[in-house]
Amino acid sequence: MPADKKKFKVVVQRPAGGMSFDPAEGAYAIEREALDPIGAEIVELPAKTEDEFIALAQDADAVIARNRRITAAIIKGLKSCKVIGLGSVGADTVDVDAATEAGIVVTNVPDVFIDEVADHTMAMFLAAHRRLRLMHQLTVDAKWAEGRPYFKDIPRLYGQTIGLISFGNVAKAVARRCHAFGLHVISYDPYLAELEMTAVGVEPVTSLIELCQRSDFLSMHAPLNSETHHMMGEKQFKAMKKSALFINNGRGPTVDEPALIEALKQKQIAGAALDVFEQEPVDPMNPLLHMDNVIVTPHIASATARMAPETRRRLGREIATVLQGKWPRSAVNPGVLPRTSLIRWQPYPMGRGPNR
Repeated sequence: MPADKKKFKVVVQRPAGGMSFDPAEGAYAIEREALDPIGAEIVELPAKTEDEFIALAQDADAVIARNRRITAAIIKGLKSCKVIGLGSVGADTVDVDAATEAGIVVTNVPDVFIDEVADHTMAMFLAAHRRLRLMHQLTVDAKWAEGRPYFKDIPRLYGQTIGLISFGNVAKAVARRCHAFGLHVISYDPYLAELEMTAVGVEPVTSLIELCQRSDFLSMHAPLNSETHHMMGEKQFKAMKKSALFINNGRGPTVDEPALIEALKQKQIAGAALDVFEQEPVDPMNPLLHMDNVIVTPHIASATARMAPETRRRLGREIATVLQGKWPRSAVNPGVLPRTSLIRWQPYPMGRGPNR
């Protein structure tokens, strides 16, 4: 075998336009911090179609899920793959069920940018509560005296109730911040033991409808899957208080967007703060972009100077760990791990991922 022959092949779809991910610093330099020492090479695939990708990736040991959806057809064509790595929390760009059936581990980075998203959630809902978009415009338009009357029916923040849909890592970080503001925090998560909420001062509720009915602010934190798709729809928005605000910094398709637009038009809710949309990039004609009571940002809740390098570094480490025959720190499909030859190596619970 030639001396320069790499031990492992890690493939990734070449970005549209043909430019490497980071040509200025050396292709995939951050991911390679963990991959180079184990003899793993990242290969960009110039595939224009799914069939081309399958043909080029069939001998890959690992796939980086970037620039292309990793479908069931692609997974079926992978003959040697042990791991599909995601540089995100959400796994909706990978057919996880197909990967599980094929015995392939899907890794993600669930704990790299928790605080960033929690901070953005607070910024968005506080801005919506204090009507900052409208107040900014009134000030710019020299309508100084017209701002104060808007607040005659808006209660102070202290003592209000915020409801969290799902109670994962980001929601827990949001809850800590909300307690500091004197908010009562409630949450609905049918897959979490009530003690995990009550232990951190959060009141569990028994249904999504109850959460909608009781919340002054309602914040979406559910992952996107077949069960959560459009989980916030017409019925749920009608159950909310007319004075309530809806916040979504999670996944756009968890919300039935036409139902949200109608709820805002009919004043069934008071406003919304959105970092994500059903279709992205969002259509410039989307009514949500043109409502005074809606604050929007372009899916940047997780973005900081730290975010990109740390997610890429963690992605490389997770793939390297699996290629060395060990369980990753976090797996989207942990049930597949006992079916593999991978070794559970952590001597104590990690607190996150499959090793807890």
